Amino acid sequence: MSHRLYYWPTIQGRGELVRLALEVTGAAYEDAGRGAGGPDFDAVSSALWTEDPEPPAFAPPVLDVGGRLIAQTANIPLYLGDRHASAPSDEIEGLWMHQLQLTLADRLGEIHDTRHALGASLYYEDQRPEVSRRAAEFREHRLPKHLGHFERVLDADAGWPATPSAERTSRCSGWWRACATPFPTPWPGRARRPARERAARARARAAAHGRRPRL
Repeated sequence: MSHRLYYWPTIQGRGELVRLALEVTGAAYEDAGRGAGGPDFDAVSSALWTEDPEPPAFAPPVLDVGGRLIAQTANIPLYLGDRHASAPSDEIEGLWMHQLQLTLADRLGEIHDTRHALGASLYYEDQRPEVSRRAAEFREHRLPKHLGHFERVLDADAGWPATPSAERTSRCSGWWRACATPFPTPWPGRARRPARERAARARARAAAHGRRPRL
């Protein structure tokens, strides 16, 4: 089944994590906002504010699956994993994987807020003093807490399929690498790799260990 992804075409944001999941599994999909004619914001908007949504979605990313809309960044890979033989067969292990991914989604939201400290509708340039304070607070308090948690996850690894590691490529490990570095402005650093390149690297790591990428 082919999928149709709706996300804003000129930014990576949360949509890039869904693209990563689609690429890792090899699922056929169309990126509606990134058509041959260039960025298409109207195509994305049409999925959100159509008169007869199936069912309605609050915000992108949104995945159209046979006319049904699935939204939320962590929800879409959960759906894909169950249908591409890439999720743990054990229910509790699957919930553990989803739990890690929801925690990473929380972290991504906090990183986003270091750029939009007062509100997402305001430009970065309109809130620089507040952004600087928010970023400093995040670096000093929240970031160490997030990193400490995932250090504990790695240290306590007892062979759970969801735990990120060099030997296991999962939707969590892919998200972890995407969220870990580099950080967006005002975090100076390197350009982010597109999802297709990230997925290719993930598949290569899994193949080197004789495993299939786990979603």
